[in-house]
Amino acid sequence: MTVCPNCNHSNPEGAQSCEACYTPLPTMTNCPNCAAEVQSDATFCGQCGSNLTTASVATEMEPSIATDITSPMPDLMALDPLVQPEPLVTNNNQTEAMPVAAKEVSKPPMMSVIEEPLTPQPIEAQTAPIVPPVEMATSKPSSTTQLQQQHARLLHIQTDTLIELPPNLSVVHMGKQNDRIPPDVDVSGFPNSEIVSRVHADIRVEGDTYYIEDVGSANGTYVNNLPLPHGNRHRLRAGDRIALGKGDLVTFLFQIS
Repeated sequence: MTVCPNCNHSNPEGAQSCEACYTPLPTMTNCPNCAAEVQSDATFCGQCGSNLTTASVATEMEPSIATDITSPMPDLMALDPLVQPEPLVTNNNQTEAMPVAAKEVSKPPMMSVIEEPLTPQPIEAQTAPIVPPVEMATSKPSSTTQLQQQHARLLHIQTDTLIELPPNLSVVHMGKQNDRIPPDVDVSGFPNSEIVSRVHADIRVEGDTYYIEDVGSANGTYVNNLPLPHGNRHRLRAGDRIALGKGDLVTFLFQIS
């Protein structure tokens, strides 16, 4: 029986419209899971709850798959061979067909190269110009060259007399003639020489330095108007004023050149 969804009237099997209200009746089918009768447009089975949409899709696909598998394959077209086989001659004078993979490309004959032995070419020897050795200039001390030495002298102020100090002496004695120590600078002929002792003062030379000292005179020795104590010495510099005795009567000016 088919129940009308509009008026719930029971219609006989196979009816397409309701006998009471003439409403089109739905088509019926069986559930693939429990075989219960359900409408063809139903989504789920009212008896077992199976999803009818998935089942219907599988049912529709199966015939098409079977049809695809059982469909006959098309005939393949026969292809012509790319290269015709060439006969092969064997030892028994029998010819056999042997396929040739590809035609040989004719190659141009290779040109023969005749290698000639290489003859070494003479190499001109490059000679560097001979440079004469340079003689190192060696400075030889000249026999005439002498070390410059300082020359010290005393200028007597009262008479304007210049007295050179002996260059080869380390001690120059100043005074007047006596029997004990002869003077190197004798002031006997100068005015007022009576105030000068016979052994009055010494000038000592140490390298380029000159010193003066009093050696026990009676009237003393003065340097730049200052008395020089006995036993002390004074380093002389150019322009120093040396007075033998008091009163600046016998006076010398020390000079260096």
